[in-house]
Amino acid sequence: MMRATAVLLRLLLLCALLPVRAAQAQQTADVPYVQTPSVVVAAMLDLAAVGAGDNLIDLGSGDGRIVIEAARKLGTRGMGIELDANLVSIAKAEARRQGVDGKASFAQGNLFNFDISGASVLSMYLLPQINLQLRPRILGQLKPGARVVSHDFDMGEWQPDQRREIAVPNKSYGPPLSRIYLWYVPADVAGKWRWELSEAGKPVAYEARINQRFQQLDAEMLMDRGRAVVRNMKLRGDELSFTLTRELDGRPLTHEFSGRVNGDTVTGRVAIGAGADTALAWTATRAERGTMRIE
Repeated sequence: MMRATAVLLRLLLLCALLPVRAAQAQQTADVPYVQTPSVVVAAMLDLAAVGAGDNLIDLGSGDGRIVIEAARKLGTRGMGIELDANLVSIAKAEARRQGVDGKASFAQGNLFNFDISGASVLSMYLLPQINLQLRPRILGQLKPGARVVSHDFDMGEWQPDQRREIAVPNKSYGPPLSRIYLWYVPADVAGKWRWELSEAGKPVAYEARINQRFQQLDAEMLMDRGRAVVRNMKLRGDELSFTLTRELDGRPLTHEFSGRVNGDTVTGRVAIGAGADTALAWTATRAERGTMRIE
């Protein structure tokens, strides 16, 4: 009888604790609301070079200050996504008060379900684990060249293209400074590429294999192996540039390539020879797709 009573008491205690534990788990999954200091808002918009032609989406928009400031100062059209209905109401009221409700809009919703594909700029002030969970969606949905700007928290192995530290004397937590990170969503350029150039009046065929991890690239030349080398390969959004050096008649010949990626084509210009004053048109075609690593 005593054993049965003890079991019953344990069951009753477990039932009483379940709602508490569920509430704690739910609260842990949420991002706590902390206002972004105005100096940080200005720095985020500046680092991301936000302008009137952009479409800004702010994930976890709180009281809407980033979207409202972009609309008020820069004429930017923006949307804030916020889970807290009360904060959404506050943001809408403030946008009306400042006369920018035609450009600054807000919606209550789960940031993991919202379609972000139309954003040219995505802003965030979330927790590190939330950033990592969003990373595949950001890389999969946003167009190459879209900017992602985050306050204080990075994207793990996806290294930022730019970062900035600013003093925040009255910051509500931690040291009196903030870190701002900026990424350009990289185009997918992994795979085998081919192009042709006219050099000394003769056509020269090139073939290279590009390996890609986020925006970090390395290339292996598949022609003139050992005599043609690629260096300084850089990708910023859909803008690709690199230096190629190959031997011609026993002497090194330098090529400076730059171009814009559009699917399986890169179109741009190439300057051949040190100090070249003119550049030639250049087009490369992807002959075999590779895999961009985003783990």
